[in-house]
Amino acid sequence: MVLNGGRDVLILDGDCGLCHRLAEFIDKRIMDKEILAFRPSNSEDAELLFSKMPESIRDLDTVYLIRGGTVYVRSAAAIRCLLYMGVHWRSLFPVLWTIPLPIRDLVYRIVARNRHLFFERPEYCSFRID
Repeated sequence: MVLNGGRDVLILDGDCGLCHRLAEFIDKRIMDKEILAFRPSNSEDAELLFSKMPESIRDLDTVYLIRGGTVYVRSAAAIRCLLYMGVHWRSLFPVLWTIPLPIRDLVYRIVARNRHLFFERPEYCSFRID
């Protein structure tokens, strides 16, 4: 389950200021811009990818990372984004991955639930889509 060209896909909320900042942060630090595509969750590409996902994860209000055909959600998706960036960022992956999933996802859900309080909604979705 990948876009044309075999790229991995990061699906983010197109109306979320935190998601915009996350996309900009990753895009500036990504090692190979040809390996990862960004898509807002309300795009046609995202809808097509959602239709191929198991129903149990299809309607989650979260970030999705489709990496090598495997779908990661919530904290697993967010932490795996480090693997696309430079070596000093990638080195954080094993450290964060040792935190038990229920704790990581609890923190993720708290941040996600309150993201609109701290991050202004963008006027339009400006993810790098190519």
